[in-house]
Amino acid sequence: MSKLNSLAISDNGFIFKPSTGESFTTNEIGLFIINLLKDGKAGDEIINAITEDFEVDNVTAGRDLYEYLDFLKRENMMD
Repeated sequence: MSKLNSLAISDNGFIFKPSTGESFTTNEIGLFIINLLKDGKAGDEIINAITEDFEVDNVTAGRDLYEYLDFLKRENMMD
């Protein structure tokens, strides 16, 4: 998770990647996922947290998580 820890992330979802100078924005659930990943939470824990905080079912939460993980990996923001 060291790549995630190197990101500068604002409370409103602005992400700055210092290694490249790129910036991104994320929505509330993306910010929620990043913060849980930085806290070392596992996939199942994140899915449970999403279902509780955003009142969605497990399938939707899992899809949201794995799509976001794909994005983070594709943008080289996590290993």
